Order: sequence, then C-alpha cells, then structure tokens
Amino acid sequence: MGHIDVNSVEYYLPDGRPLLGGVGLRVGEGAKVALVGPNGTGKTTLLRIISGEIDAHEGAITRSGGLGVMSQFVGKQGQEQTVRDLLVSVAPESIATAARAVDAAELAIMERDDEPAQMAYAQALADWAEVGGYEYETLWDVCTVAALGIPYDRAQFRDLSTLSGGEQKRLVLEALLRGPEEVLLLDEPDNYLDVPTKRWLEHALQDSPKTVLLISHDRELLEQVATRIVTLEPQAAGAIAWTHPGRFSTYHQARIDRNARLEELRRRWDEEHAKLKTLVNTLKVKAAYNDGMAPRYHAAQTRLRKFEEAGPPQAIPFEQKVTMRLKGGRTAKRAVIAEGLELTGLMKPFDLEIWYGERVAVLGSNGSGKSHFLRLLAAGGSDPDVEHRPVGDVAPDPVAHKGTVRLGSRVRPGWFAQTHAHPELMQRTLLEILHRGDEHRAGMPREQASRVLDRYELAHAAEQTFGSLSGGQQARFQILLLELSGATLLLLDEPTDNLDLQSAEALEEGLEQFDGTVVAVTHDRWFARGFDRYLVFGADGRVYEAPEPVWDEKRVVRAR
Repeated sequence: MGHIDVNSVEYYLPDGRPLLGGVGLRVGEGAKVALVGPNGTGKTTLLRIISGEIDAHEGAITRSGGLGVMSQFVGKQGQEQTVRDLLVSVAPESIATAARAVDAAELAIMERDDEPAQMAYAQALADWAEVGGYEYETLWDVCTVAALGIPYDRAQFRDLSTLSGGEQKRLVLEALLRGPEEVLLLDEPDNYLDVPTKRWLEHALQDSPKTVLLISHDRELLEQVATRIVTLEPQAAGAIAWTHPGRFSTYHQARIDRNARLEELRRRWDEEHAKLKTLVNTLKVKAAYNDGMAPRYHAAQTRLRKFEEAGPPQAIPFEQKVTMRLKGGRTAKRAVIAEGLELTGLMKPFDLEIWYGERVAVLGSNGSGKSHFLRLLAAGGSDPDVEHRPVGDVAPDPVAHKGTVRLGSRVRPGWFAQTHAHPELMQRTLLEILHRGDEHRAGMPREQASRVLDRYELAHAAEQTFGSLSGGQQARFQILLLELSGATLLLLDEPTDNLDLQSAEALEEGLEQFDGTVVAVTHDRWFARGFDRYLVFGADGRVYEAPEPVWDEKRVVRAR
C-alpha cells in the first residue's frame, strides 16, 4: 500500500505570480481523494509536482509505494504513437526502459543486420524477459481486450489516432488499475468516457485497494468514488487547500458553513482591530499630557503590533463567476439536412433534419462516430457553400461518408474541438489572439480584450500562451472565440469535460440565451438534461432518436 503527503507546497508561474501558496493534504493508504477547484487554480500542476515531473519552489512531498500517472490529455502529445507506445508510457519505469531498448535494437537490426546489432537485440530481449516484460504483455492483452475488444498482438501497432479519446482513456485506466503501482494520480480520468465506461470506472475505483488522488468535475463520479474532497482555493498569495472529510453529497453544505464561519471570524477580527487602534490613539493623546499614561500607551502599541503580526483569519475563498454571451443569429428554418448519410465504416445510412433553435444531444458509446458526425458538420457538410465554411482558424479534417448532409442558409458552424486541437493558437497569448482577430472575428483593442477575458475569468491569464493554459481554461477560451465569431450553429464536442462546475453552469446559461442551433456530443448526464432532442448512435450501427437520454448503448459491433 502507498500514501501521499503534501506539506506547505508553493509554486510560482514563470512570470513570478504565485500559483500554489502553501498547499497541504494527505491521501492515506487505500483512500480515494478527489481534487477539485476552479480551472487554472493549479490542480494539474500539483499532480505534476507530486509525480516528480516538476519541482515545487517550497514545501515537501512524501510518497510511499509505486506511482502510476494518467495525464489530462493522455495520448494527445501531437506525435505519431501506437497502442504499444501508449501502454509503455504508463508502465513501471523498468518495463518502459526495457521496452524502449527492444525498440531501439529492432530498429538497428532493420538498418544494419550485422553481428553487433544481433547481439544487442539478443541482450535487449534477455533484459525484457528479466524485468517481466512477457508477463506484462499478457497483462496488456487483458487490457486491450477489455478496452478495445481485440487482443494485444493485433492492437499493439495500431495508430493511436484511430482510437477515440474515450478508448485511449479506457486503455490507460485498464493498464493502471490492473498494474502493480500502489498509488495512482488520475487527471480527469472520466473525460471522453461514455456513461457505461464511467460506471465501470466508478466500480473499478471503489473495488481497487490502490491509493488514488484524482481530479474530476463529474459530480456523480465524485459522489460514488471520493471518500474525501480537497478543494484548491485561489488566494492572492497562491491557492491553498481545504479538505472536506466526507462525501460529495455533503460537500456543498459543508463549504457554505465553513465560509460562513470564516466570514464571522473576519468580522470579529476587524472589530477587535478597530478597538485596539482606537485604544492606541486615545492613550497616545493622554500620554502627551500625562507621563503616567506612557506605560499603558506603550503596552497598547505592543498589543496592536502583535495582533497585526498574527494577521487576520483565513480570507473567504474567491468564488468564480463566468459570464458567457453566446449570440448567434437567425438562419433558415432547416439548419441541418441529412439524406442517406452514412459515415463510412461507422454508422448505417440515416436521414435527419435539425431545425433552427433546436438543442440536439448526440449520444452513444465511444468509437461510434459521434465526433466524426460533428466534424462533418463543422466542415460545412458534404459540399459547403462559402457561407457554410467554418468560423475560426482550424479547418476540420475530411470525414469519409456517403449520402449528403447540407446546412441551411445563413448557418455558420462554430466547432468546439474535443481535444482542444488548435496548433495555430498554442504559442500565442490570449491578448494577442483577441487583438489580431481572424478571418471571421474582428480584432479588438487591449482594453476591450481584457474586459472580455475578465467575463470568462481569464484576465489573469491574458499574457499566457494558449498552450500553457489548463484544460478548463482552454475550453473556456474556445467558447469565448465561438462567442466572438458570429457562429449560428454551435457544434460542441464534449464541452463540459474540462470545465469546472461554475463554468459548466455558465455554459448552460449561455446556451439558453443563444439565438441559434446547438448540436452537442456529450456523456455528461447533468448537461444533457437541458436538450430538446436526443440522437443516439446505436451499438447495431443504427442512428435513431429517443425521447430521453439513452446511456446504456454498448460498443458498436464492427470489425476491429
């Protein structure tokens, strides 16, 4: 068994601003602890510090047991990877080192098949056997069958880009939960997972003896899994941690009660401070005319100084407020028309009409083609006119299909990418992006850009590059760009996955005010309740409508 102790950890951003201001928490043996808080508070940074990927500027981390880590954007490093590469990346260091040595030796054999290369290859295979590599391949076979439905020998060289985000996450979770590491750090493990897989994850974590620290914004998963909730609360000197020693169902009331106590303590401190200052000023006047009052005056000064040095009680935590003003515009009555549309190799042909102003949720298991469908709409349909070309700087990749899908007049698609894939934005600051504008979005002066960022609680990150933002901040900025772009058809691919609770609620309120059509792929059971229609990608390859959300569709049956 393992544990984690975080003691007074401080961390500063490259520009000198404090991000973590003395964070302390403990994850005991076998505990399942959730880390929550507003986007950009430092949750992912804290996990990177605990894992040893980066160093804290102050404080100490104590760990016991082997460590397994799932990053937030698993398998999305922007480079060609195979299923085997992904499994190696989350394996114990001894296995990963031996696997890389085997890969290098195999490459050398292909380049020059001489005796030294053959000897090096034989040694690499011997090392692989010694560290238990073949036993680990048996474990990986169990993982690929569970996650992908195919054995390891068929899956290992498959390109990761052919897997959905949910399939990649499930594969990594299978490997970590079945692996030998006693301590797991999971950053948004439920992102991209369909609801049946989320339920599997809930049960797997409940049944696992491992010590787990996880970041999540899925309220149902938090309630089912977390034995305590740690909140990172932003403060002027960096975020601090508050631990609620109970389930999520009691978290909100406990937080309200705690904040009320902090408010009362601060009020009493201010009253006492005012009394001491008044006493000092009164005795100062008296001491000027009566030497006998001098000792009392000096004693009061000392008391005031010590009171101020002790400082006020903890400040009331900052509460985030995000305001989204999604506008849209009037379009043709029929916003989307699909006739005999077949997503090649994914779904059987189907017809569909989506009317102006409707909110359509696209549901189904991972790998069923939901994101492909959204990307086809984002590209403007089968043969887009100029007015149907997507807003923004990213042109969606082509989607193989038969049949037709077209957009109505004045329908301008705005696409929220599930993977936040915006290579053209990664090295640019938020102010620079807003100041320059693009083909569909006018630039704006610095002051106006700062006000807009402030509505999205991003003003403090204005000089940061898009690539340096947290996943939730990137998601909010993507929505901001959609707000400014003039899109009349919002295509949202898992928009709430990286959003904290307050931001997700703000998005829901913004969509209620949006004058246009919304099509969203989602596995968020709470978010889906606000939609009018439910388009389900079924396990048998059919696409059908349902009056209520359908969460129990199994994996699509197809050759893999």
